[in-house]
Amino acid sequence: MARLILEHGPITAAMLGERLGLTPAAIRRHLDNLMNEGMVEARDSRDRGRRGRGRPARVFAITDAGRDAFVHGYDDLAASALRFLAEKAGSQAVAEFARSQVADLERRYRPMLAAAPPQQRIRLLAEALSSDGYAASAGEAPAPGGGDQLCQHHCPVAHVATEFPELCEAEVEVFERLLGTPVRRLATIAHGDGVCTTHVTPRDIADAEPRPAGSPDRSRTDENTPARPGARGGRRQMKDV
Repeated sequence: MARLILEHGPITAAMLGERLGLTPAAIRRHLDNLMNEGMVEARDSRDRGRRGRGRPARVFAITDAGRDAFVHGYDDLAASALRFLAEKAGSQAVAEFARSQVADLERRYRPMLAAAPPQQRIRLLAEALSSDGYAASAGEAPAPGGGDQLCQHHCPVAHVATEFPELCEAEVEVFERLLGTPVRRLATIAHGDGVCTTHVTPRDIADAEPRPAGSPDRSRTDENTPARPGARGGRRQMKDV
């Protein structure tokens, strides 16, 4: 149940019951146990519009302690190693290390995404990320202007990325190359948000935007395209997919 809340939360007890096929009483027992262990917390839903007046629905979300249970170890060792690298070789070396870490992910995902129609790539990317433990989902972006939204409900390097955002930036660079259209990171777990949220620009808009002379064509996903240093995104919170 904790993984289901991690991947789909905040979520109501009724929705958990539907997904798990359990009775309300059974769901309540499991939730009580998870809350007693500090892995899950109850909140008032922000979506009052659908319920009208009255008490807002209660939703359940994973806590930092609950998220830690899914995070692989060695965070302290990894952070110490990156501090040493930054001290001895500078921040550019950290950025190069971050890009090398996501290079394998790009190599594995590229054949599948390159063979798919552009409009299906974000869904396939979310599925591939989920298979690697990122609990990702994709859907239409709620913000004006359209586009899609990629959400990652779990980040195995969140604690290290808090100190070294180069890890997040390298990941965004890979997403942009794999999807063949500009992307923008709107929120990250590393900065205290509940979900890593990435906005994906519609291809028709990206193709219509004029590019300065000599700039690379973003619509290509050639694996020989060099990595582009990423700009650090803002932290504007968006609706979870």
